[in-house]
Amino acid sequence: MTTMTEASVREFKMPDVGEGLTEAEILKWYVQPGDTVTDGQVVCEVETAKAAVELPIPYDGVVRELHFPEGTTVDVGTVIIAVDVAGSGAAPEAAQPEAEPVQPAEEEPKPEGRQPVLVGYGVATSSTKRRPRKGPEVTVPVPAQAIQSELNGHAPVTDKPRPLAKPPVRKLAKDLGVDLDTITPSGPDGVITREDVHAAAAPKPAPEPVTASPAPVTPAPAATYDGARETRVPVKGVRKATASAMVGSAFTAPHVTEFVTVDVTRTMKLVEELKQDKEFQGLRVNPLLLIAKALLVAIKRNPEINASWDEANQEIVHKHYVNLGIAAATPRGLLVPNIKDAHDKTLPQLAESLGELVGTAREGKTSPAAMQGGTVTITNVGVFGVDTGTPILNPGESAILAVGAIKLQPWVHKGKVKPRQVTTLALSFDHRLVDGELGSKVLADVAAILEQPKRLISWA
Repeated sequence: MTTMTEASVREFKMPDVGEGLTEAEILKWYVQPGDTVTDGQVVCEVETAKAAVELPIPYDGVVRELHFPEGTTVDVGTVIIAVDVAGSGAAPEAAQPEAEPVQPAEEEPKPEGRQPVLVGYGVATSSTKRRPRKGPEVTVPVPAQAIQSELNGHAPVTDKPRPLAKPPVRKLAKDLGVDLDTITPSGPDGVITREDVHAAAAPKPAPEPVTASPAPVTPAPAATYDGARETRVPVKGVRKATASAMVGSAFTAPHVTEFVTVDVTRTMKLVEELKQDKEFQGLRVNPLLLIAKALLVAIKRNPEINASWDEANQEIVHKHYVNLGIAAATPRGLLVPNIKDAHDKTLPQLAESLGELVGTAREGKTSPAAMQGGTVTITNVGVFGVDTGTPILNPGESAILAVGAIKLQPWVHKGKVKPRQVTTLALSFDHRLVDGELGSKVLADVAAILEQPKRLISWA
């Protein structure tokens, strides 16, 4: 009876949802134990180092167990959910080769099932840095034992379960000297929350003044907001990938940054005119649109800047297409999706692509493919009120243009000092690919177009 029950349970592993990624964080579960699922139904959302991705389940059945809570980072190939497919007509899944030392005798090998629906599904498991979530059912204790064994070879499974808490909460408890075993959890499914830790830590300061002299009561105001002097945030997902990429870029490509301050009054007037044009009805028209078009025209006039460095072959690779990256600040960190073949797009088409790109990025739904293959990038620091900056190249790209805030400033116009719309542009480029003359020409062309936008017609 037990063998038949276990044979009907299929285990879905964390797939490789991006090229060669090794781990992903479970952001949200859309199902719970006992829920019925169907082939292709999205069961959870995960965040990789590149983007947030929804995972569909590849078979029908009833959810038996969720092995990890939300907020856990899980290695690719690790089982994250078990589904009972009894009665659904689905064939049992093949047993994994590495399961031999951890699988109990009563669990039979399972024949191979249907083909995976995601890239990398079915890869060999690797040890996870996180513990499994203990589900509400006690009839299938095997997954918890198996994962624990993977963590340290053949470590015995203890009778007392480890308290459930997310990594930041565990760190907080450690910093405050709180034993998680002594806390009564208040979160869903018995998860210990930050509030639980603070509540457990709150009584501790009280005994200290009793053992010391009454004088130490004075330092009390130095106590902290949120009950701790420091808060540590784990760096993972997009932020971790961005940090690694920026360090690699900064210390691999020799950066040069040049600046120019330009009167963009005419460009701002053109933006207002385009907003009234029926060709742009329903599209987002803003200064970034014309800045992007100006950069594309400058690249067309100076194509050598659109290149990359091939370290292995010691070659400069000239690109005959422009995948225009737009740096976007999102709740999950900095994303740089790019508009494929931006050089071929008309102004309305470019406006539509920019609107879709920015909207998708802010929702955290940018796909890994949308962030690959960029050639040059624009970062608009002006939206934060910043005048300029020295941007770091997106890895593998030749140049990045930073656009500062557009402000009314006193400017000499036609021999008189007048208030004009002025901004500062900063162009960083890889000096292995781009010398000072070429970089200066590109930046000067962008500035000239923004000063006299009619050049978009005469130079295009």
